[in-house]
Amino acid sequence: MSLTIPTSLSKPISKPRFISQKTRTPILCSASPTPNQQQSSSSTSSLQAFSAALALSSILLSAPLPAAADISGLTPCKESKQFAKREKQQLKKLENELKRYAPDSAPALALKATMEKTKRRFDNYGKQGLLCGSDGLPHLIVSGDQRHWGEFIKPGILFLYIAGWIGWVGRSYLIAIRDEKKPTQKEIIIDVPLASRLLFRGFSWPVSAYREFVNGELVVKDV
Repeated sequence: MSLTIPTSLSKPISKPRFISQKTRTPILCSASPTPNQQQSSSSTSSLQAFSAALALSSILLSAPLPAAADISGLTPCKESKQFAKREKQQLKKLENELKRYAPDSAPALALKATMEKTKRRFDNYGKQGLLCGSDGLPHLIVSGDQRHWGEFIKPGILFLYIAGWIGWVGRSYLIAIRDEKKPTQKEIIIDVPLASRLLFRGFSWPVSAYREFVNGELVVKDV
């Protein structure tokens, strides 16, 4: 878009006459920005974008993260009043039992050992970061929170290993005695030497199970 302003308007005009295109000295006013204006505009836009990104990151970083204990109303056991109350009740009950026996008697020593175990158990629950409910008992968190994986993954794997070990040893014992004359008798009266050998071999039951699975010996084929 351009605006043409003839310079002849600044002089007095005596007679109206036509002004040719050649005698005009146009002054052009363009709406397009100059290079300096474009650079300044781009710099301003970059600065605004950077400021907005910085403000957003500040908001996100300053936002409080959810607390570890904010799970279904649970609180850390070391901060739970009900948990501490339950510990005191159990220790008080043992102390009352302890008063009934002589200090150096066998029942008294056993009760003292139980009291020490009770203190260590409650102390370990608090140190492990377990969460307690309103009943003062620790609760397992199985929602997939990585902070609580150790509460159920390790015990779960250990349980599966022990259960598989027991089952594998029993299976191996039944396979070993099936060719005996009276296999049922050895199921009633356990062959201790044979069972002991199979018991120690059962520690590597995952490897043995995988080997038999590959060889096709794990499952009996239908006759």
